[in-house]
Amino acid sequence: MKKLLKGGVIVGASDCRKADLLIDGERIEAVGAALSCPEAEVIDVSGKLLFPGFLDAHTHFDLEVCNTVTADDFYTGGRSALRGGTTTVIDFACPNKGETLHTGLARWHEKADGKTGCDYGFHMTIDDWNESIESELDAMFDAGITSFKMYLTYPAMMIGDGAVYRALKALKVRGGIAGVHCENAGVIDARIAELKASGLGADVVSHPISRPDYLEAEAVSRLLRIAQAADAPVIIVHTTNRASLDEIAAARRRGQTVYVETCPQYLALDDGVYYDPDFSSAARYVCAPPIRSQEDSEALWKALRRGEVQTISTDHCSFMLEQKDMGRDDFTKIPGGLPGVETRGEVVYTVAINENKLSLGGVCRALSENPAKLYGLYPRKGVIAAGSDADIVVYDPGASHVLHGADMLSKAGYTPFEGFRTNGGVSKVYLRGQLQVDGGKVVGGKMGEYLKRGKCAL
Repeated sequence: MKKLLKGGVIVGASDCRKADLLIDGERIEAVGAALSCPEAEVIDVSGKLLFPGFLDAHTHFDLEVCNTVTADDFYTGGRSALRGGTTTVIDFACPNKGETLHTGLARWHEKADGKTGCDYGFHMTIDDWNESIESELDAMFDAGITSFKMYLTYPAMMIGDGAVYRALKALKVRGGIAGVHCENAGVIDARIAELKASGLGADVVSHPISRPDYLEAEAVSRLLRIAQAADAPVIIVHTTNRASLDEIAAARRRGQTVYVETCPQYLALDDGVYYDPDFSSAARYVCAPPIRSQEDSEALWKALRRGEVQTISTDHCSFMLEQKDMGRDDFTKIPGGLPGVETRGEVVYTVAINENKLSLGGVCRALSENPAKLYGLYPRKGVIAAGSDADIVVYDPGASHVLHGADMLSKAGYTPFEGFRTNGGVSKVYLRGQLQVDGGKVVGGKMGEYLKRGKCAL
């Protein structure tokens, strides 16, 4: 049966307009004023904002890391995503060192296929580089994987500057792109050793001290010079600070193509969270790179307004507080990561609108349109237009509420935004025309489909 959503405001990246929305099956049939369709079910969305389904292009579901496994798998993570208005996630298929890319991809399909409520795709992690790995790239593109991930830190993941250079060149030839985690591994390790030697090994605040903003900026600069040598575009993932933005601006002035992602924790929190004397209260915020200063947050919002930061993802990597307790005697053993896929839309909307940080169109660009374009899903995803998937977030400006970990669907059991009062809230969510969330409650099942993605079009 067709569905006709009447009376809402359609939010787009370039404009907002009151219009009706007609859905036929999985696709949007028409968008316009005073639409009528006698055979359609009519849904009154008067006074509501209709966003394209949000895309979160940086999640880590069912990931083995730090001798444990993330709290959310593709089932609970997908439910959390939908409740927050995210209809599509792009997770990271992660082969172990010595494994083939095909092995990693098969394992992630096993984790996700038939188990999640939202649509999904995969980036492919490159944690080895050799002729055999390079020979697999064409098959990855055939499988709809056009974006890849590399690390400049973490010994189990990093491949070295020369390999990064060669990988970037190989991806460019095929029209692919890489997102890179930028931190200076060697200096961070040296600072960790100094902190432990001084007796600060059990202090959570040692985490941000060991990973300062300028070591992130150094790695961003180094990556961008490698990308310059390779003449290849890159994505800087989970960008946190002004110094890194300065390095990115310099690369763009040289003529380089650089895309930038940031996350809600870097936009709505500050590094004071690490100074709580209660271990559990502070440890829950441990992530890499760490949460930075209020000044860095302001710089990120300014960059979003100017279009210098393109996307807001979450880096959702959830752990229960019991798992965070693994690091009570050694801060380096605190599993790094935060839950966020359930709260991203409401937190970003609230800060953007309440504090005049970003327009409605800017919110739509960062959460929907830009990630769809960057990761080869536009216009199927990321826009409310005839022919696009009927992924719709019905946002109710009158449904303000307070975020509490106890209310979350995530298995983490907490939210980094505890006590945050939202401006409105997600009321309904449609995925390919099917109602998945109603009145803020998940009502749909495991209808998520794997998405073969095209190439970057941003």
